[in-house]
Amino acid sequence: MADIGKDTRSDRQDHGHAAKQDPDGPNDRDNKLINDLFNIIRSADERHTRTLLQMIRRHATIQEVRAFMDSVVPRNATAETNGTWLPTARGTKRRADAETGRLEHRSKVMDIDYMCNMAYFKVPAKPWTTVTDDDNLVSHLVSLYFTWDYPFYAFVDRDILLRYMIIGNVNSDLCSPFLVNAILANACMYAEGSEINMTAEDVDTMSTKFLAEAERHLGAHQFDRGSVVRLASLQAALLLYERYSMSGEDGNGYALLNLAIDLGEALGIINGPKLNLSKTHMTEDMISSIKRTAWGLFQVDTVVHANFLRPCRVNEVSIDRIARDDSDKDEQWVPYPIDGQARPFWMSEYFDESCRLSYIARDICHIYHENVEPGIDVVERKEHFYKSLRQWESELPTKFSDTKTLAPHFVLLKMRYHALTIILSFEHFQGAVPCDARGWQQSHGKYSGVVDPHALETALSSAREISALVRLHRCEFGIRRSHQYVMYVIMLALFTMLEHQSFDVLDRDFLSLTSAFSMIYHNTPVGRKLFPVFRQSVTVRTGGRPTFDFVELAHQAQGLAVLSAFSDTSAQQGGYRKAQRELYARDPDLCGPEDHSPDQLPPMEEMLRMYERLSVGKELNPHTPPSEAFRFSPSDNSGSSSA
Repeated sequence: MADIGKDTRSDRQDHGHAAKQDPDGPNDRDNKLINDLFNIIRSADERHTRTLLQMIRRHATIQEVRAFMDSVVPRNATAETNGTWLPTARGTKRRADAETGRLEHRSKVMDIDYMCNMAYFKVPAKPWTTVTDDDNLVSHLVSLYFTWDYPFYAFVDRDILLRYMIIGNVNSDLCSPFLVNAILANACMYAEGSEINMTAEDVDTMSTKFLAEAERHLGAHQFDRGSVVRLASLQAALLLYERYSMSGEDGNGYALLNLAIDLGEALGIINGPKLNLSKTHMTEDMISSIKRTAWGLFQVDTVVHANFLRPCRVNEVSIDRIARDDSDKDEQWVPYPIDGQARPFWMSEYFDESCRLSYIARDICHIYHENVEPGIDVVERKEHFYKSLRQWESELPTKFSDTKTLAPHFVLLKMRYHALTIILSFEHFQGAVPCDARGWQQSHGKYSGVVDPHALETALSSAREISALVRLHRCEFGIRRSHQYVMYVIMLALFTMLEHQSFDVLDRDFLSLTSAFSMIYHNTPVGRKLFPVFRQSVTVRTGGRPTFDFVELAHQAQGLAVLSAFSDTSAQQGGYRKAQRELYARDPDLCGPEDHSPDQLPPMEEMLRMYERLSVGKELNPHTPPSEAFRFSPSDNSGSSSA
């Protein structure tokens, strides 16, 4: 099952074998190939050079390289005309296609065809989407999603979904056009235009079209209940939650998460009595998919609500947890499409540890609820949670200790552990910096509460651990394709360091985190709005003046990126105020910017509230839970549905 739709490494090596067996000896054609190869490297667009090098490194055949070069260099091109290789008609046609609502991906062009032929998972475009009929492009995007996004939450059974996607039955309970278009919309966030001969604008347009098609299906299924609820619709709702959280659509993040929870309750897989799926007439595929989705939903709910100090909505999962040894222990995670070391996937073990951490996160969330039980000793409860977190970490298998050999979802799991540790110290930030920052005391008076230095030191230690993990991720996998959760933990760690009285703008961990943030913030609308907020916070924290030595800063490991970030005039204080005004306009419950001193540093709580509003929106009262009449009763022929 694990190899369904998967392109194996031996398959890829066949390309190289074929190249070695090429019967043609050296001749004029080969000389022409070598000349064109040199010309492209010397003069062609950087994206074509990069694609060509990728093809060579991945053992493309001579014929494939020749076809790619012919697509870039016209047959009559000479060294004197190298600067005009890229025909303007190609770009004109692409723009016309975009304007007419049709995306042509030029599947015959070798830079796309080769790149997507190397896709780790091979799946068809039809009958799942009308945005494109290019199987190679869809395979590339699906491979990106299952490599970089999927493992963190893992709320679908990957192998079953891929198998039913290949079968092509749009009425299946285990795969639907709604789900596939949601996957493709998310996958575009991880796509590099240069890999598929598109501009960044082309990729954005494509993502928008996949999202629009998913939303059309959402409109048709969002009120489904009872026997017409499809598991694939719940999964698609979770994907749209992720997509909206990256794009900052007004309130849609929480709206889709709440919809997914409502569907989960309607199916009876969460917040209800225990279900024994083995006593049903469901297929093994359906049972496996239900388990993965129920526990994946639990993880999404605990992550987002712990992030923003909200009580969780998923309190219990009604199905037994997935067995720790459920997945193939020999399966490898491959960093598609970059060159990199394959690593053990260990999916079921990761998922089990993540579920254990989710239980702790769920309980932590409830201590921030305004309706917390009277008489509860919050300090005592927090100490209990600290011990639970430390116990969780101490019980991790020893093979998870060597972070340099782990796949990125394990790195994110460790980040999540440290983020929860910081969250437990949250209220201790009050009274420390930034409350002593210039401008705060004049308008609010000095905070007289008790600050626990031990809690602050614990939080700072976790912030430094997050910095080390971000550096590791950046070194091993790059930062461009990191999961959106990485940006959250970077912000959390940065503001934790800003809060500490020992804050030093030249601190190595602070510079490292700032450098990473400066590289990823522009990838999403949420990041673009948060970066000027962070910049202004640093300005205020340093007293509104550049207290650091620019020469020393330039010699730091990541100092150049930080210098660039802080010297960018496009996001000075005006950018910060603009981001604030947009937020206040959307949320009248927040005080306006005129209520604050211009140099006041937003404390941790304000940063989290701003991040929450910009990403997932404002948490509303959840919908009325479905009645008990709506229990899980799909058609479960796993090939058709009444929907």
